[in-house]
Amino acid sequence: MPNWFLGKIRYQQPVDDATVGTRNEEFIKQKNVTEAYLVDAVSYTDAEGRLYQEIAANTPEFEITNISRMKLADVLMIEDGGETWFKVKALFILDDEKTGKQKKTPSVMLVNAETPKQAYERVEISLKSSLDPFEITDVNITKILDIFPYNEEEQRNLRPLAEVVSEQE
Repeated sequence: MPNWFLGKIRYQQPVDDATVGTRNEEFIKQKNVTEAYLVDAVSYTDAEGRLYQEIAANTPEFEITNISRMKLADVLMIEDGGETWFKVKALFILDDEKTGKQKKTPSVMLVNAETPKQAYERVEISLKSSLDPFEITDVNITKILDIFPYNEEEQRNLRPLAEVVSEQE
């Protein structure tokens, strides 16, 4: 089961403004930009390392301002699904055998879509095969720009040091 971490980065981006540079061209007006990314990682340290690995190629100088665990039941990543990520909350309705009452268990999913309606429909289609009845209660837009799932091909060199040294010799 994946461990999802929400990482936020901050960097400075030059502002395109017609008035900038009229007096002092050496002072370029910049604004602070904050972006959010979702990473599948083993720990906070691994999430930080993966963020640096994934983001450093596109953003020259940035700092990671926050990393927090995000509890998600599932991430539905549709290739041509859209650039916007929606957080969808569904309640599974279960009958409690001891008390005889209905128990509602929340489950949070992330899906990419163009509109909230499309996100709702995609989660509904995904959950139709579920044995338990469900009810989708919330569809919220997130600020997540990209998701970096775990990829076995990107495995780091986790072999014993003796093997690595023998190959280099």
